[in-house]
Amino acid sequence: MYIIKDYKRLKSDENSRLSLNWNLNREISKLNYRIHTDAIKEKLILPELTPGQISYTYASEADLLNVALFGMTAKEWRQTKAEIKGNIRDEANLKQLLVLANMESYNAILIAQGVSLVGSVN
Repeated sequence: MYIIKDYKRLKSDENSRLSLNWNLNREISKLNYRIHTDAIKEKLILPELTPGQISYTYASEADLLNVALFGMTAKEWRQTKAEIKGNIRDEANLKQLLVLANMESYNAILIAQGVSLVGSVN
């Protein structure tokens, strides 16, 4: 009985640590998303764009990363996972969140340098 209780305690501790890591990586991803959107706002959002064009610009840049990492756009994910609340990034695992944070950061650098990869994602 002692072994079973101790095993359950160890599994609980492990799950708690994994949850903390996931939350930390999700927060890092959110912070890098802000850096990413700030770069878009500064370099890609022109004064003559309509609100619809502005939304499309942000979505296109985000979906560029989503397709590269998850293999689908946010819209495609919502269509296939209609029963799940939240977004594609909320369902990402630890490794995906870490990669996403790095991709957002690097894409923000590319945008700031005037390099845009959007055009292949609709």
